[in-house]
Amino acid sequence: MAEIKDPENTILIELKDGTVAIELLPDVAPGHSERMKELARSGAYDNVAFHRVIDGFMAQTGDVQNANMEKDYNPRAAGTGGSDLPNLKAEFSKIPHDRGTLGAARSANPDSANSQFFINFKDNHFLNGQYTVYGRVIQGMDLVDNITKGEPPANPDRMISVKVAADA
Repeated sequence: MAEIKDPENTILIELKDGTVAIELLPDVAPGHSERMKELARSGAYDNVAFHRVIDGFMAQTGDVQNANMEKDYNPRAAGTGGSDLPNLKAEFSKIPHDRGTLGAARSANPDSANSQFFINFKDNHFLNGQYTVYGRVIQGMDLVDNITKGEPPANPDRMISVKVAADA
């Protein structure tokens, strides 16, 4: 396990092959970091599919409304929903969209991020300044690389469980 410096701001995502550890960036994007912890603590992210996974680009998940594979899963609607919480204001920064960074998925409106997020498979600097970066993978990027690809994948992988390291 990677050394976890700040358990309160580290997310543990259990995938089929092991655990991915993500260090949140509350100093850079406090609203997004807090939202991820709130949804993780409520169990909202558990069993949510990776509904859009583009090889060489990113893996997207977090549609807690339509992509829970254990409850009302709708592959056609996966990626169109969020949580019952209000949308978040964009928290753009100078942190680049490098391999392993966590970005907030949103619609065309910069202030429409809610629960969905993506993990960059490679440096995607064309996204810089357009999508909030609020975390980075500190362990398990090889597991992220192995997530089943597709838009949507025929048999999507899921986040089996998502926890704040302080609670694990």
